[in-house]
Amino acid sequence: MGLLYPEARAFRVRDRIMKHRVFVDGQEGTTGLRIHEYLTARPDVELLRIDADRRKDPQERARLLNTADVAFLCLPDAAAREAVSVVTNPHTCLIDASTAHRTDPAWVFGLPELSADQRQKIRASKRIANPGCHASAFILLLRPLVDAGLVPAVHPISASSITGYSGGGKKMIEQYQATGNPALDSPRPYALSLAHKHVPEMMVHACLTNRPLFMPIVARFYKGLAVSVPLHLQGLPTRPDGAAIHAALARRYDGERFVRVMPLSDPATIEAGFFDVQGCNDTNRVDIFVFAAADQALLMARLDNLGKGASGAAVQSMNVHLGIDEGLGL
Repeated sequence: MGLLYPEARAFRVRDRIMKHRVFVDGQEGTTGLRIHEYLTARPDVELLRIDADRRKDPQERARLLNTADVAFLCLPDAAAREAVSVVTNPHTCLIDASTAHRTDPAWVFGLPELSADQRQKIRASKRIANPGCHASAFILLLRPLVDAGLVPAVHPISASSITGYSGGGKKMIEQYQATGNPALDSPRPYALSLAHKHVPEMMVHACLTNRPLFMPIVARFYKGLAVSVPLHLQGLPTRPDGAAIHAALARRYDGERFVRVMPLSDPATIEAGFFDVQGCNDTNRVDIFVFAAADQALLMARLDNLGKGASGAAVQSMNVHLGIDEGLGL
């Protein structure tokens, strides 16, 4: 399982709790603020805070990064790489919420449910790349099917995702919460260059050899996300039916705390025939659905894009790394 440095544990010494020192670099952003919300009430965590007038002081940031047992990087890609470069303390675990390291083989992908040994890798590593929100849902749908041989790695895959506007960060949140722009009233497909930043990690960690065709859509609701993957079953070499697809997903996630595979094509899982994209909001849960007909299946996964899709996933990885209750604070 990998050894933990003694100073990176919380333990009791003469009835005094030794706390994990945690620093959030980029604490003013959407993801950083939510991580602070998760951790503020935890008695096993000491949150290291940077003074407002020193946020751009590189020496103070470097000091805090190297003081922390765990440091979350809630930064743009270039700034995250810069932050990594100043960490010299071998005991500091970095959890990077940017896209900078998600396909870097020197970093562990922070999705504990990815494979049987992923938790062991997260526990042992000091460099953890937090998954993207769309990517988490997509990978959790496809990876078990590729591993089971039901979907070949070379199979052409397309996917769409509908998400709340909080995933676009502060600027987009301000745009949607302001009034008077009718263009924002209807759902808006984007990333039409077919080069969304989550596509590389979707391909690598779902073990696909071809780049998936992915179209995200942002709509006027704050948070919540659902990824949909259509499959023509007759085009798959083993020609599985919906039950076989569902069974493979159910086997893979049996016993998982934060992944729930819903009953196959059960109308009770949706209300009046409409899918609730926000059904996992304010949880760290992923709900997986298989809707199937004779020769087709529609796979869907929903999550809270600010929870399991971002901050919740980061805290979950921190818990796994520290060897404590995986759901603590979630």
